[in-house]
Amino acid sequence: MATKKQQKNEELMLKAIGTLQSMSETSTTPRNIRKLIKDTIFSLQNDSSSPGARAANAISTLDEISQDPNIPSFSRVTIWSAVGTLEAIRD
Repeated sequence: MATKKQQKNEELMLKAIGTLQSMSETSTTPRNIRKLIKDTIFSLQNDSSSPGARAANAISTLDEISQDPNIPSFSRVTIWSAVGTLEAIRD
């Protein structure tokens, strides 16, 4: 049986993945950004490391993406929203 902490982490992970998936399916998001977002989603879904480690890696990648000068401002805000969700995940 999953503990409350594990359950909360899983809910937060799914919320962040949902936010990123909606962004990766939007045609207004540049193609290179969509590819990086999809790679980030894949790494979040990979159970080979702890939820905290996956979240930290994703945050790092998303931070780099948000610094791209070609990213539309609404996409940047969406990324920040996902980062905020991922920051709540702890091991």
